[in-house]
Amino acid sequence: MHHVRLMVTLVVVGLLACAGLPASAQTTGSHTSHALALGGTPKYPADFTHFDYVNPNAPKGGTAKLSSVGTFDTFNPYLPKGLPPSGIGLIYDSLTVKSDDEPFTEYGLVAKSIELADDHSWVAFHIDPAARFSDGEPITADDVVFTFNTLLEKGGPQYAKYYHDVKGVTTEGNETVRFTFKNTNNPELPLILGQLPVLPKHYWETRDFTETGFELPIGSGPYTIAHFQPGHTITYKRDPNYWAKDHPVNKGRYNFDEVVIDYYRDETVTLQAFKAGEYDFRQEYVSKNWATSYTGPAFDKGLIVKKEIPHNVPQGMQAFFFNTRRDIFKDKKVRQALGLAFDFEWTNANLFYGLYKRATSFFSNSELASSGLPSPEELAILEPYRGKIPDEVFTAVYAPPSTAGKGGIRANLRKALTLLREAGYVVENGVLVNATTKKPFTFEFLLSQKSMERVVLPFVQNLEKLGIKPTLRVVDQAQYYNRMRDYDYDMIVIPLPQSLSPGNEQRYYWTSSAADTPGAYNFAGIKDPVIDELVEKIIIAKDRKTLVTLTHALDRVLLAGHYVIPQWYSGVYRVAWWDKFDRPKVHPLYDLGFYTWWIDPAKEAALKGKKSTLSKE
Repeated sequence: MHHVRLMVTLVVVGLLACAGLPASAQTTGSHTSHALALGGTPKYPADFTHFDYVNPNAPKGGTAKLSSVGTFDTFNPYLPKGLPPSGIGLIYDSLTVKSDDEPFTEYGLVAKSIELADDHSWVAFHIDPAARFSDGEPITADDVVFTFNTLLEKGGPQYAKYYHDVKGVTTEGNETVRFTFKNTNNPELPLILGQLPVLPKHYWETRDFTETGFELPIGSGPYTIAHFQPGHTITYKRDPNYWAKDHPVNKGRYNFDEVVIDYYRDETVTLQAFKAGEYDFRQEYVSKNWATSYTGPAFDKGLIVKKEIPHNVPQGMQAFFFNTRRDIFKDKKVRQALGLAFDFEWTNANLFYGLYKRATSFFSNSELASSGLPSPEELAILEPYRGKIPDEVFTAVYAPPSTAGKGGIRANLRKALTLLREAGYVVENGVLVNATTKKPFTFEFLLSQKSMERVVLPFVQNLEKLGIKPTLRVVDQAQYYNRMRDYDYDMIVIPLPQSLSPGNEQRYYWTSSAADTPGAYNFAGIKDPVIDELVEKIIIAKDRKTLVTLTHALDRVLLAGHYVIPQWYSGVYRVAWWDKFDRPKVHPLYDLGFYTWWIDPAKEAALKGKKSTLSKE
């Protein structure tokens, strides 16, 4: 997908740990399992040996060279400041691991088993006695509690919202940590707690967690940082002593001896470096590149493989996000009017070679996306809010404005001018101004990728026909990240991803409190009590059917608010690689699965010879 990648590390952490209840006070019944599944039973039994989408006999070895754009300035991905390097998650393990062929099921990793109260009032993770940090020290329950408290107190602001329903955390010996809950109606919470990364208390308690920098951290994952050049390159080396290298969740994964990630200043340079053989694997997000730039001798001779891999991954919503904290965007009619000036059909045909679908949902490419008129089950949820939400939620099928795709949008612009007049604007001497203050209507598009300019400029031309005078500003990723975090923008282009099981994270996507929290992801600044209530209902949904219905309802209310101008999505991964890799025959449903691939020594040797021949031609 052509998009601006969200420069935010979504790390699962928790709410402030309270004293918690002693073990003797826990009187409810419980059951212990190797896995947790939301709304069903785990696909894999307790004695499973590997996931179906891996090759358990994949050879280990070789170096995979990858790329990233921009820079990095910290090895701590959990702070509300700084830019961590790509791939930093490779050095950390979490309590559990999500499978990529189930909607939301997690299997124990650092946690050998998970004990869940029958009434869902608490969850306990029993630490695997074999679990070790990269320095050989054992992972204990104290490390889990330390991580939980530290990330809440010193990490990003989204964590408290994500674990709002956690009451407290206690240890029970070295190998058990118990989280107690404020209520029993948040079925997703035990799984989200399972995603908690585990940081070494013995390392961090003598250091300032809030300081960014390049001291090599101690991790617990399959890789360690071997060497780096600040802002330019980083090399992860597979840890030969990794404690979980033969664990069922890891069998057939993490097959490269080294992962090298080189940084480039922009996407154009990055693509040219790939074609020159400077790195091995590339996922393409720019449709024009995919349609026109993946050509040349290396492609003609089969040295580079170019492939589209279909997937079932929810695509969320990529869009122009209005910052409704700005006065000019507070009126929904203004937002509707500007949406009428974006010609997706022309953009898709002329810039994207027809490769994309229009986003019509905040949960695109999944069963969670609303469609048609509300079902009876959805109406039962929405009816109590009649009068508090737009009437069109009940009466109209949502569809973003469309055109014939030939650039003629006069009818849309006429509708837009009508809406702008109703919102208190008039055109004087060709300039749209506030009818009372005579202040011109102008705003800034803030971008982090220069390639987006070709998308925005035709939109700007249409807006100018309405008398609007927008400006464009392209900034580096560090500045973009900081301004995004502080909501210092008028309009941004951003993808907002979604999972198959929306839940607690919706609090910092849409709620009123998130709108006032720097570093949260309520980019539009939405403050709507109805949306707040729907989010809470989603979090406590009792089963999958209820979750889907509630998500449809939330989707409809968000769409009717016109907080964004929807852009596009794709249901395929567009990837290319120098022909040195092999991959499993079974592809995971919900992920690209790159770390299930491996390097074929015969292919790599043949490729080296062919590259040498190619360079002489």
